[in-house]
Amino acid sequence: MSKMQINITVNGKKQELLAEPRELLIHVLRERLGVTGPHVGCDTSHCGACTVDMDGKSVKACTVFAAQANGADITTIEGLGGPDGLHVLQQMFKEHHGLQCGFCTPGMITRAYRLLQEIPNPSEEEVRFGMAGNLCRCTGYQNIVKAILAAAAELNAAKEAAQ
Repeated sequence: MSKMQINITVNGKKQELLAEPRELLIHVLRERLGVTGPHVGCDTSHCGACTVDMDGKSVKACTVFAAQANGADITTIEGLGGPDGLHVLQQMFKEHHGLQCGFCTPGMITRAYRLLQEIPNPSEEEVRFGMAGNLCRCTGYQNIVKAILAAAAELNAAKEAAQ
């Protein structure tokens, strides 16, 4: 099969590569670009471990072809923060014990990031509904919800203080 030129921006860095049009974005990210935050969990889009932010929308990278991502701006967990400066969502997941094994956490946080862009001050019900496409096999979701609500409160307080 012939390869095509793919141009994507991942976590602010422009990337150019040749890929088969049927190659999945999750494999391009993990195997070709070394961006290993998004995980391959189910290969069927049910679990959400591969969730990334693509052009302002949450997508499951196991269902997006590389060709579909051509020209896209993609943010993964690595683009949200790191050990020297955690994103508020990462900090709240840590403080509120919103993770156990951590396998689903990158997808959870990346989805929560977009959810808080869409609904800056969500109710508990809106968080639960908005996160329904991301599964966790270890927690009871309660601390994940608490972490997202706490992050929303922090972000809103910072926004108000800046005004």
